[in-house]
Amino acid sequence: MISFIVPAYNEERLLGATLQAINAVAQVLDEPCEVIVVDDGSTDRTAAIGDEHGAQVVAVTHRQIAATRNAGARAARGDVFIFVDADTVVHEALVRLALQALRNGAVGGGTVVRFDGAMPLYARLMVPPIVKLLQVSRMAAGCFLFCKRTAFEAVGGFDESFFAAEELALSQALKRQGTFVILREPVLSSGRKLRTHSPREMFALFGHLFRGGMGAVKQRKGLGLWYDQRREDPHKDV
Repeated sequence: MISFIVPAYNEERLLGATLQAINAVAQVLDEPCEVIVVDDGSTDRTAAIGDEHGAQVVAVTHRQIAATRNAGARAARGDVFIFVDADTVVHEALVRLALQALRNGAVGGGTVVRFDGAMPLYARLMVPPIVKLLQVSRMAAGCFLFCKRTAFEAVGGFDESFFAAEELALSQALKRQGTFVILREPVLSSGRKLRTHSPREMFALFGHLFRGGMGAVKQRKGLGLWYDQRREDPHKDV
């Protein structure tokens, strides 16, 4: 069985499209699938939308992404885990390539990311080299990460001391278990954080991460990009 695990916090606006895409893929695959939405203390209709799309909704109140992802994995029954962010749209070709990589011996992997909507100039300049760096260093972006259950359990899942970059830590851990691949077929994720945060804010975040090193991602302070109240996305058609 394939387990699609979707962590979500106040995602009523985008979660429906994410689940529709996952369900469409699940209908054409040759093996059973389940969809798990991990609702991390949402105050909107996130849980209801999960129910409406036939997902198993797991309620937690961690407000900590690694713990939330792990809660989904504990509820999952599959031998393959595919972690998909609540603002990310998968498609059949991508999922089939991920499954083929696992059948060919990989323990896990990710893919390159494309962002939807109009992007500010600083983002158009900044994002491509970051995406390329992740690709060449074989590090999965958190919006789409897949792995075998056995490998995930062997490394203890996501490291819950991380409030961000937990997918990078898991990528490194999985590499020690075997082949970890980055697919070339892109996944589409929301560019809302890039649209709703100024260049000054983004560079301040990078400065915080650079100065703080590993300790900077092991506390919530300074990580408002992920944990502050979500801002209204000016791109209404996302």
